[in-house]
Amino acid sequence: MPVNPWRTFARNHPKAAKWVWQIGVFYLFSLAVTVLQYALFTFLPYLFGEGLASTAFMWPHIPISFAGIDYSWNVLGYEVARNAAGEVVIGGGLGYFLSYEIGSFVAQCVNFPLQRNVTFKSHGNVAYQILWYFIAWVLISLFCNAINGLWLVDALPLAQARFDPAVYNLLVTFITGGVSMVIYFFVYKIIFPEGKSDDR
Repeated sequence: MPVNPWRTFARNHPKAAKWVWQIGVFYLFSLAVTVLQYALFTFLPYLFGEGLASTAFMWPHIPISFAGIDYSWNVLGYEVARNAAGEVVIGGGLGYFLSYEIGSFVAQCVNFPLQRNVTFKSHGNVAYQILWYFIAWVLISLFCNAINGLWLVDALPLAQARFDPAVYNLLVTFITGGVSMVIYFFVYKIIFPEGKSDDR
């Protein structure tokens, strides 16, 4: 009978095997929802149109100057995106903010049952888990937005000067997704206890 290296490893190191399996499945599901987010970040702004793209929505709107370009650091919201002629283009303003938040929320609605039921096989109190998952999503989103706002997300003039919109969306998606993915894994380990349901 051929030797199965994974079974041998799992038998000899059950805790390590569980972590390796959870990280692998978690990563695959996270990549899948990242693709979904990218699609929503890319196409939703066009559905919202130029009216919302031309509406600035930024907070706390702290002025920053870098590489000769003036822009604002924001935790929430985006500058209005403009082309070289100064015309409003899709990819900034309130339209992009709504697209980003909707895309992120929809991705988490897909991610939650996959991670809970498949990756961590949790049977904990689902209402408790949804509450803490939502709180984690809000806090992690604010944290990632604050970091990205220092150098890319809110620096639309800077980003537009160097990146095509599709590349810009990839950068936003993968940088935000990469940072949040690491944080989320450990959050999941806490809010998705394995085993029987409890009162939490």
